[in-house]
Amino acid sequence: MDTPPKFAHIKGWGADLDHANRPAYPKERMPARLDPPVRWDEPEAQVRHVEILRSTERPVMTPVFGSGQPPRGVSGSIRRFAFGYSENDLRHWLLLLLADRVDVGEGLVEDLARGHLPRIYSEMGGRAELEHNPAGAAKKGLVLVAVLGAAYLYTRRRKR
Repeated sequence: MDTPPKFAHIKGWGADLDHANRPAYPKERMPARLDPPVRWDEPEAQVRHVEILRSTERPVMTPVFGSGQPPRGVSGSIRRFAFGYSENDLRHWLLLLLADRVDVGEGLVEDLARGHLPRIYSEMGGRAELEHNPAGAAKKGLVLVAVLGAAYLYTRRRKR
């Protein structure tokens, strides 16, 4: 069966009609062959030393998992709450994003409690941006000055 003429102008249209027109046809096999055959020995289960949050879609814990940042504080509570929802639920991901932002705030509070003043500009890559993207750094600086100036003028007008 040939490609209908009204669709012949579309490149690749009807590729499944004629086997000779399929790019992988000579090497295709049905059913697909595994070369080499897959052999899998499940690794020994990792020992849990901290709380591990897992998806509701996975009833069994995977044998290997990350445990570098266990949930803690308010952000940990938000994460626990987020993992009560399925991964296909938008609330799950939005709550995890919120937990990340709260965790940043908690880290700043911890730094201040220890007497360490965070160097926000340096920690956000300010020097690297000045070196590698000076135009972008200047643009950000101008936007910051404009926003601070507008805020100053707004508060000054309200006092009158």
